[in-house]
Amino acid sequence: MAEAADFQGTRPSPARRWLRRTGTLLAGAPLLAGLLQLPAASPADAVAPAAAQAPTEAGSVSVSVDSLTPGAPAEGDTVTVTGTVTNKGKQTVTDAHVGLRVGPLLDTRSGIDTAAKNSDDLQSAVGSEIDDKYAQDLPPLTPGVSRPFTLSVPADELDLGRDGVYQLAVSLSGETAKQPWKQTLGVQRTFLPWKPERSGTKTKTTFMWPLISTVHMTAQTGSDEQQTPVFHDDELAKEISPGGRLDRMVALGKNLGVTWVIDPDLLASVGAMAERYEIPGEGDDTIVGTHQSVAKRWLTEVQQAVADKEVVALPFGDPDLASLAHNGTSVTGSLSHLKEATDVASDTVESILHVTPTTDFAWPVNGAIDPSVVRVATSAGADKVIARSDTFEETGLTYTTSAPRPIGGGTTAVVADARLSTSFQGDMTKASTSTLAVQRFLAQSLTLGLQTDRQRSVVVAPQRTPSASQARAMAEAIEILQDATWSEPQALTAAAGAEPDPAAATEVPRASSYPSSLRKQELPKSTFEQIARTQAKLNRFKVILSAQSRVVTPFGRALNRGMSVSWRGRQSEAAIYRSGVESYLDGLISQVRLIEKSETKLSGRSATIPVTVQNNLVQGVEHLVLRLTSTNPTRLEIGGAAYEEQPVTVSGGHSQSVKFTTSANANGRATVIAQLYTQDGDKYGSPVTFDVKVTEITATVMLVIGGGVLLLVLAGFRMYTQRKRAAAREAEEQERQTDENADDPQNPGASRTRLSQEPATGSREDDPEQPSDPAPDTAPENADPSGTGERVDR
Repeated sequence: MAEAADFQGTRPSPARRWLRRTGTLLAGAPLLAGLLQLPAASPADAVAPAAAQAPTEAGSVSVSVDSLTPGAPAEGDTVTVTGTVTNKGKQTVTDAHVGLRVGPLLDTRSGIDTAAKNSDDLQSAVGSEIDDKYAQDLPPLTPGVSRPFTLSVPADELDLGRDGVYQLAVSLSGETAKQPWKQTLGVQRTFLPWKPERSGTKTKTTFMWPLISTVHMTAQTGSDEQQTPVFHDDELAKEISPGGRLDRMVALGKNLGVTWVIDPDLLASVGAMAERYEIPGEGDDTIVGTHQSVAKRWLTEVQQAVADKEVVALPFGDPDLASLAHNGTSVTGSLSHLKEATDVASDTVESILHVTPTTDFAWPVNGAIDPSVVRVATSAGADKVIARSDTFEETGLTYTTSAPRPIGGGTTAVVADARLSTSFQGDMTKASTSTLAVQRFLAQSLTLGLQTDRQRSVVVAPQRTPSASQARAMAEAIEILQDATWSEPQALTAAAGAEPDPAAATEVPRASSYPSSLRKQELPKSTFEQIARTQAKLNRFKVILSAQSRVVTPFGRALNRGMSVSWRGRQSEAAIYRSGVESYLDGLISQVRLIEKSETKLSGRSATIPVTVQNNLVQGVEHLVLRLTSTNPTRLEIGGAAYEEQPVTVSGGHSQSVKFTTSANANGRATVIAQLYTQDGDKYGSPVTFDVKVTEITATVMLVIGGGVLLLVLAGFRMYTQRKRAAAREAEEQERQTDENADDPQNPGASRTRLSQEPATGSREDDPEQPSDPAPDTAPENADPSGTGERVDR
């Protein structure tokens, strides 16, 4: 006040300055006395406020929640949380303890998403810690050390209010040498659905349970009667063996209220493995597979699991509908493969599982659709397309609509919920990750159910090939949901037939809105061009076969596999597979061929030319035509014209020679082409070209030949006359001797005796014997009695 009374520009007098200083000291004396009576502050307290704003050790301890039971508690339940804390910092944590905190109610689905992204964020509010008696003290945590914990608290002690989803956090607090005061060093949030009373209107939830694998079978089969199939690897055996991915899918799904969605190719492949099958060995050799018992066991378990359950059969091989729509429709015949894959689906599933499947559903990748995808999906007879809610743009709705939506043309889009469908993607091998996914799924389901009192049908369409750990997490969530108070299971067919929500968007998104990330993974146009080329070869080949099904069936199914969804992201492997199918077909086609011929010489005006057709196939071939064509018909004609055709039928493993009559009009060389054709007039195989050299017969040669023939005739005539004269002389000599004997009265039998002892004229040993000479007559026996001592043969 004294200073206020001073006027500006004047100096206070010495007396006035003394009075002012004295008053200031007297006024500050009480304050100074109070400060002297306060205790001295510690250095740690002096820096505490600054450290609290930016703690250097915050987040140095990792907290994982490995289990939370029950996942959806009711009144009277005890909530138990187990997990692990790990010191990832550089300082030892002392005075550590783990406690539970209940955060605010999350009443929106987007709020759950945000909380899940910030599950370990220390800066976000997590509420106050529950009573210390439900906490757990831990020994000092040195760097790198992990400690398990178990916290249990009655649900009634959590002080939960109205129905909904609450954040449940596990926090670790403690001190370090550098920061020796109590602070939170780590936290992990999860979700606690709270709905103790049953809802008046439950959400009907459909969970699709996929049994789908990658491609394993080739088009190759053995030459035996059973047509032993050949697999390109033995990886399928690992999937269906105990503990394998598909083994776990069946074991976990058999007790769940789910709809089984099955690729018939998987069943056909395991069915083939249950019998004799082969896999590649060293080089081009194959070895016999040994997992028949594993395959039979798995098929039996699948049959038991799907009994009395709804089964949806996808087209054989699970064709990539979006790739076909965007890159394959411009290739002729591509849609026919989808139709064939759909036609065989039902028979395959029914013959193996003994249930009648539904084939009315099409399932594009990730449920992403546009008008072209819908057209292709329904072209094979399906009238229901499984889409996903992130495909459609909803505006002005504060709740999630029911799954079915009419999209025109008698087609229904069964829209799966995107949040629920993607809940179990990623690595689920860690218990903490799996537990968080399960609780998040339940939280989204409850929040969806509390949005409105409308009756809704919700569909969950997970990833096509869940891993074993993902399947385990899915099964855990479904088990909890089946017993929950706000949901009940429903079959896919029933969900598709539910009453559509008139407020839901029904316009199919434009092609420009199709996700670019999915387009990059699509099968290119070259895929369908190669498939079409292979199909054209198969069409030409099958018409000559006596047993077409031995070739048409394995190759038809292999072409279906060539456009499978499983090739996405594996373009090089897909190209190798398709090329293998085409190369194997080329090899079979080449087994029916014409044998190469060398130059043929004709020494005359006409001759027969043989052409050999070889069939190295196991089965016979027929309906083939062999055409022999002369490139110079003025010199050489085939059958009186420029060419001649003859039908060909060859048994399996045999060859057949087809003979053609040729006529030469002049000397010289003529080129002849042999070509096989099918009955439809298409060329079959490569032609065989050979030369025919024609040599005309001259007049001199004819004179020489004629002279030789004349000499032969004259020599024959001379031999004939000589024989005739010799026979005449012999007859004359016999007659003369007969006359002489007749004139001798003393020895009337002499003539007879002499004639019997001498050889007949013309039958002596020095005369040459001719094959045509008559055999000599036998001499008559003597009727007189034998002399003494003479032996007589009787």
